[in-house]
Amino acid sequence: MKYVLVTGGVVSGLGKGITASSIGLLLKECGLHVTSIKIDPYLNIDAGTMSPYEHGEVYVLDDGGEVDLDLGNYERFLDITLTKDHNITTGKIYEHVIQKERKGEYLGKTVQMIPHITDAIQGWISRVAKIPVENISNDENLKIEPEICIIELGGTVGDIESMVFLEALRQFEYRNGRENFCHIHVSLIPSLGNVGELKSKPTQHSMQTLRAAGLSPNIIVCRSNGPITKTIREKVSLFSMVPPSHVISVHDVQSIYQVPTLLLQQNVGSLILKSFNIDKIPPSNIKSFD
Repeated sequence: MKYVLVTGGVVSGLGKGITASSIGLLLKECGLHVTSIKIDPYLNIDAGTMSPYEHGEVYVLDDGGEVDLDLGNYERFLDITLTKDHNITTGKIYEHVIQKERKGEYLGKTVQMIPHITDAIQGWISRVAKIPVENISNDENLKIEPEICIIELGGTVGDIESMVFLEALRQFEYRNGRENFCHIHVSLIPSLGNVGELKSKPTQHSMQTLRAAGLSPNIIVCRSNGPITKTIREKVSLFSMVPPSHVISVHDVQSIYQVPTLLLQQNVGSLILKSFNIDKIPPSNIKSFD
């Protein structure tokens, strides 16, 4: 199993879900079987009791799970059917660990964030990533186990509630091997003033926070109003310790369905395949959206 982790920096609401969905589509167009997991660091068990003004509309899955709207994007972009377990929340993890503690499954050990919570997160990801999700046939014998799992971590790097997930994912990368783990960090490049000057400083600080958590991205996706300049690309590259070709510009577009093509034009599919050492040729265009 290969894993693609998508994290966000500077502010929330940058479009991590669309980025994750678009990356999944690129990999699917290469002939790979893809699944997705969304991690939400809030304490709610699910999104069912949350006001849409607070967190956006609730998305209801086929199994009745009330989850984050990003799972709807995953299903639409990838033509897959996800389960409620594909949405991990802090509440679900804590509930799982406390139930095990009440049953005495920890054999008298002191239950702590590390290793019990972090192990529970990693175990949940490993289990759910193997669930067949493709809409191929109703015959269970024909269900295909995914080859790549896209993991989106909600919120922003540096949030207190996200720290335990960052630590769990750091351990997860170490245990699975760097060759099976590709980290993509989505960060904001704001423009200031009437001249629209782009600033990379917030992303630089985001990268410092991320490295302090023990994570070093393979690819940086820069969100901005317009295409980033060569100077900005080189600055982000220097502070992120990734080649300039791995700094991707994802500027505002008219439709979210243009994002996969935007990523394809900047060789994101090839970069991910190369990091996994997968011998596949990316498509010349996105057939699903033609």
